[in-house]
Amino acid sequence: NVTLRLGDGIRNPFGFPVFVKPARLGSSVGISKAHDEAELEAAVTLARRHDEKVLVEELLTGTELECGVLGNLRPAPIASVVGEIVPHAEWYDYAAKYDEGGSEIVVPARIPDEIAARVQELAVDSFVATDCEGMARVDFFVREDGKVTVNELNTIPGFTPTSVYARLFAASGIPYGELLDRLIRLALERHERRSSLEY
Repeated sequence: NVTLRLGDGIRNPFGFPVFVKPARLGSSVGISKAHDEAELEAAVTLARRHDEKVLVEELLTGTELECGVLGNLRPAPIASVVGEIVPHAEWYDYAAKYDEGGSEIVVPARIPDEIAARVQELAVDSFVATDCEGMARVDFFVREDGKVTVNELNTIPGFTPTSVYARLFAASGIPYGELLDRLIRLALERHERRSSLEY
């Protein structure tokens, strides 16, 4: 992707179409698909209403997958089973996420075991590489050639009992109540560890 900060001119090395989104927002708010220069300019303007930092991303095609990660850096965090996103629209936008019938979440994903294992491994690696703790949901694309690509890491994923993150861990044998208990314990462990540091 290309990152545009306030004051930067618009750059697009990918050709069209591309996705444009605020760098630090969730639920697909402010995201646009641009098919030409005029749409790109409008998309950047829209995204900048939500964040001074904007991403221009190459269009990736393939199966969209999500994997939850739970833990602190020590002991090693764990990955959930992998879920598959099946949007019933052109792409997985806000309406596809929240409108009735906009998408289907298949848990576990309908993918070969070796791809699921690779996604779980990359999810934990991404979590550790970005110094995450507690929880995150990592989103992926699996292209037709089998290549797995990390799309983004969500450090504050939706967290209702019916949200994807909770559903992924429920399918992994950790029901919502236990998931809450574990997250609280992880937060207390982080607080205790940080409280012991000298400044």
